[in-house]
Amino acid sequence: MRVVLVDARNPLNIGAAARAMSNFGFHRLRVVNPYDVAFEGARSAVGAAAVLATAGKYETVAEAVADCSLVVGTTAIGHRDLQHSIQRLEVGAPIIRAHVATGPCALLFGSEKFGLSNRDMSHCHWLMHIPTREEHVSMNLGQAVAICLYELARDPAVLAEPGKGSPASAAEVERITETLLTALHASGYPKLNTSDSFQAAVRRLVRRLHLQSGDAEFFLGMLRQMVWKMKNIGNEVAKPEDAKREDAKR
Repeated sequence: MRVVLVDARNPLNIGAAARAMSNFGFHRLRVVNPYDVAFEGARSAVGAAAVLATAGKYETVAEAVADCSLVVGTTAIGHRDLQHSIQRLEVGAPIIRAHVATGPCALLFGSEKFGLSNRDMSHCHWLMHIPTREEHVSMNLGQAVAICLYELARDPAVLAEPGKGSPASAAEVERITETLLTALHASGYPKLNTSDSFQAAVRRLVRRLHLQSGDAEFFLGMLRQMVWKMKNIGNEVAKPEDAKREDAKR
């Protein structure tokens, strides 16, 4: 399990999250674009020094989850129009526990004020939320981490080492996504294929395929061949007529 805090700004919340990880036996903390003053201040959190000392710091979500084959985002839902499937904590936790036996998983928590952005969520396979009353849906970051990890730690299997035959990692899936976007751009479909919303939709689509690692490499090879072919066809079309005649003579 990797616990990933995205855009965390409060040292007390970072410290509380790390403390909860230590409480329940989770040791891999990753922070994405944290407020540096808050991150360094949190390193003095009582009882969580080891977790914070080994925490990884990343510029983007893609980098933080690159080695994971399952990425789950957390959300309070609220009034947001979300494009992912959403599971309640008690339903999602067993799914995560089952997956950790086959490959690494990342559990993402957003900033204290805004939560995960749509771009952050585009890297997730699905979302999970803690059921709260409608009048007060959001939770303190440290408390949310603690509740989620408690639910996961109820079954010791979540701490087991990954087995063989793991699904494709997030890095492999991201390479497929980028190559597919390149192919779509080369083909001219659709005209808006450079927009953030379209790219996020493609990223969600690829993740819903749940590719195995070997299949991911096979699929990536096919996409790369398609891109190479389209680019060469484009170069042929762009050649002047006299150059084409010279090629024909050779």
